[in-house]
Amino acid sequence: MFIRNIWYIAGWAKDIGTTPIARRICNEPIVLFRTPKGQVGALIDRCCHRGVPLSLGTVIEAGIECGYHGLVMDCSGTCVHIPGQKNIPASTKIRSYPVVEKDELIWIWMGDPKLADPSQILDYPVHNDYKNWPHKHGFYRIKGNYQLLVDNLMDLTHLGYVHKTTIGGDPNTHVSAQMETRETSRGVKVIRHMPNCLPPPTYRKGVPFAGHVDRWQEFEFVPPATVLQWSGAADAGKGALTDENQRDGGFSIRVFHGVTPETESTCLYFWSTANGYRQDDPQATEDLYNDVSTAFREDQVMIEAQQKMLEETGEADLVSIIHDRGRIQMRRIVDRLIEHENLQESAAASA
Repeated sequence: MFIRNIWYIAGWAKDIGTTPIARRICNEPIVLFRTPKGQVGALIDRCCHRGVPLSLGTVIEAGIECGYHGLVMDCSGTCVHIPGQKNIPASTKIRSYPVVEKDELIWIWMGDPKLADPSQILDYPVHNDYKNWPHKHGFYRIKGNYQLLVDNLMDLTHLGYVHKTTIGGDPNTHVSAQMETRETSRGVKVIRHMPNCLPPPTYRKGVPFAGHVDRWQEFEFVPPATVLQWSGAADAGKGALTDENQRDGGFSIRVFHGVTPETESTCLYFWSTANGYRQDDPQATEDLYNDVSTAFREDQVMIEAQQKMLEETGEADLVSIIHDRGRIQMRRIVDRLIEHENLQESAAASA
């Protein structure tokens, strides 16, 4: 079950151009495109004439032209041209979805268009600051439920086991971390401190540490499925864990995790890595991206195997442990939003 009246990520803005893209979001077929004038359109991927996917068509000045019989739909879903026919019936219209381009992302509203409020889209200024946070984008299709991926992001003890050779390091460092979990105005935030520990391989590659370091990890979940990450390390004893101003000169990264449900058992993963330690070195940004990409592919293997197993066995008898606090709070927030939306729909139906 999905939350509908909320903003989801439909794609990276740079990837939406004049070639139509077929995408499924919350189990609905959608075609994304950009007109020659730069307007982004998001329509149901189905021509109202014979039901052919519009993603097989062509983007023209007026909108998207169906590749079967040439009907043209504009970005509002209104048919503006039927070849050989002057009269266009009012019923020749398809569903359009509100979209907003912001912070290098295309956001889409899957619910009631009248409720779509762009001010509710989260801010991520890192994507507009290449000077201080040079970054690269990634995109994966994951064969797993979207909440399994967010579970993975909110439980960081897996880093030492799944990502030993890159961003993880020693497993004992992670399970012994000092952890704080707290609700925010919109979601939940997990803060983890790992004082006086050895830096993992990716950190050592990026910064010449003197020896042991103080590590921090901050992960903030924003519904429906975005996680904002700030991780890093500074030489041990410099006060980086108690004063953010003491983190300069160490290893610092920002990672954006945007997860969009595709179906009940698959999701779309939009992510970026931002280099906050050697900003003038493009190779450092590339190396960071490669290491994080390797780590995320390792996560993908785990999540897809988990999805297959849970489809067979269910998850009613799974147990929770102390490190699941952030994950459990995240799930509760999503459940509350779904319940609230269901109650609103029931009330509207009975009115």
